[in-house]
Amino acid sequence: MPITHISVRGARQHNLRDINVRIPRNTFTVVTGLSGSGKSSLAFDTIYAEGQRRYVETLSAYARQFLDQIERPDVDSIEGLSPAISIEQKTTSRSPRSTVGTITEIYDYLRLLYASVGTPHCPNCGRPIARQTAEQIVQRILELGKGERVTVMAPIVRGRKGEFKDLLDQLDQQGFRARVDGEVTDLSEPLFLDRRKNHTIEAIVDRVLLKPDDTPAGERSKPATTSSSKPSVEKRLELAVAKALQLANGLVLVAFNAGNEQLFSSSMACPDCGLDVPKLEPRSF
Repeated sequence: MPITHISVRGARQHNLRDINVRIPRNTFTVVTGLSGSGKSSLAFDTIYAEGQRRYVETLSAYARQFLDQIERPDVDSIEGLSPAISIEQKTTSRSPRSTVGTITEIYDYLRLLYASVGTPHCPNCGRPIARQTAEQIVQRILELGKGERVTVMAPIVRGRKGEFKDLLDQLDQQGFRARVDGEVTDLSEPLFLDRRKNHTIEAIVDRVLLKPDDTPAGERSKPATTSSSKPSVEKRLELAVAKALQLANGLVLVAFNAGNEQLFSSSMACPDCGLDVPKLEPRSF
């Protein structure tokens, strides 16, 4: 059965005289009374003190030596009590927007916890997001673009300000064309970008026609083959995806004939919606 109340019996701390009280859990409870009636003795010196004492007892002997010893409050028993926090009754120098979580710094630990053990989900479809290998990306492209000519691009710059002259010259020397701000551009001619505006630069790695019979390897009835015996179209697509991932630090953008595009990521991206999700960090929350 779930614990629904904190039960205090025989509280005699300070000016309390054998107080018995049941406080409902998971609710907002206000303790009121005249000055000197024992509000602080009950809330801070009894309930909170016992919660802290029990928490410290769960730590190792090595950790306890760095903490002050907490004496047991004068009470017969307290049941249903969890580790507790206490905020001093004084005006803080924090922002008016401060909350219990920020004042006590518990919010920092919660952010660290969620960044360490949390599982990111796609904000569109709600599907859990995990890392994708280059092979998984290739198989997904084969499924989505069967019978189409797909364009594999490396999204090197995504909504950043600058002229990017050196980057464009480097791509030109490597023989790439690029799509700059949505327009395919021949980099052999000078291109001047406004350094005060955000720009998107995508290197066009390859255009591959996916024939109808180019089904993903997992759907073929024949035994698996080595990479050297793969169909030339699939092998070409693998090379294009690998090159795009290398140029764009783990991202590859694929444009299909219908005009729709999908972003794939070898780090964190939704395989259905293509939304890229950055690595979870405390500042993500």
